[in-house]
Amino acid sequence: MLKKLFKPKYVPYDPKYIELNAEDEKNIRTITDDIKSYIARSDKASNIDYHTRDAHAKGYCALKAKFEILDDIPKEYAQGLYAKAGIHDAVIRLSNGSSRVFADRKLGFAQGLAIKVFDVPGKKLAPGEEDSTTFDYNFINHPVFFCNRIEEYTYLSRLFLELPKYTEKGAIGKAQLAFNWLTNYGSRLPTKESIKTFKAIGGFTRIEPKNTLLYDFHSQGVVRHGDYMAKIRATPTAASVKKVTRRDIDVDAREEALRPLIVEEIREHDYQFDIQIQLCRNLKKQPIEEITTQWQESDTPFVTVARLTLPCQDVPDDGNFEIMENLSFTPFRCLEENRPIGNLQQSRLKAYQVASETRHKLNDVKRREPKSLKETFAKSFF
Repeated sequence: MLKKLFKPKYVPYDPKYIELNAEDEKNIRTITDDIKSYIARSDKASNIDYHTRDAHAKGYCALKAKFEILDDIPKEYAQGLYAKAGIHDAVIRLSNGSSRVFADRKLGFAQGLAIKVFDVPGKKLAPGEEDSTTFDYNFINHPVFFCNRIEEYTYLSRLFLELPKYTEKGAIGKAQLAFNWLTNYGSRLPTKESIKTFKAIGGFTRIEPKNTLLYDFHSQGVVRHGDYMAKIRATPTAASVKKVTRRDIDVDAREEALRPLIVEEIREHDYQFDIQIQLCRNLKKQPIEEITTQWQESDTPFVTVARLTLPCQDVPDDGNFEIMENLSFTPFRCLEENRPIGNLQQSRLKAYQVASETRHKLNDVKRREPKSLKETFAKSFF
């Protein structure tokens, strides 16, 4: 009786978190237009001979992986993708979060982990890819995002795309960024929301420099978790952390400081991340729409539902460059039971699709979704 009385209660999923109004739809069109415009000039922005993503432009490597959904997961956590135990092939892309492809010393330490899991049955939400057999994750090594609503992101996304320009100007650039961020380019007085988001973007500049394999990676936004709502984290296992010997980061010593550390570690040993779910228990402490707010583990713990293994493998010095550039990842290549929720997250559906289509067209590369690791690493696939 006592055990039942004190059993944790979780907030049920509410479909209101995926609703959009006419103004949201209009703003999404503005966001996607800005993305297309940036990608069209991304080659010049980074002084390279190809067009990049609008974020996570610089890839470090693409690696073969295994994704194991664990058995005997508590029923509240065994939802959607995680309802059936099994081992799947997967591929990952590790990247820098910036919109530019510069030397590591110019980019900061915001970094991404994208995962593509193969042989996942069920209808997917990505437009035109309903029959896809892949399931994607898009994580970053920071627990919160820098914006909450589509309305704010309409202008903040432009500022994000130009962050390197502001950074290059030193103190003057930082002052200009603060003014434009807080006032929407001088069109209004600072608001409580703009102050909150400016504080959130500042958190990315304080990410501790270390080997990419040693970070926790987060969904940042909230996802539906079957009957409930959750955030997701990929955290290195304790045993894997002990294996990493390359821990000294000196981005001033050479242009490519991070990719070699990852590649050299994976050439020597395997590595694992636990995939963990953090269920919403209290909407005040774990808000769905306020993704600038971190959910505290003391209020709602993470529970491991799957394991991502990067087997020891031979990786070329360029980190499998063509593969990581030609792959596409979107958080909406997922099941309905595991979809992103919250106002801002709904903009990602169109944004990721437009970004991928634009990039592949400009690079004259086939936009194809691989069905296996064999296809992914076949030179003739893309």
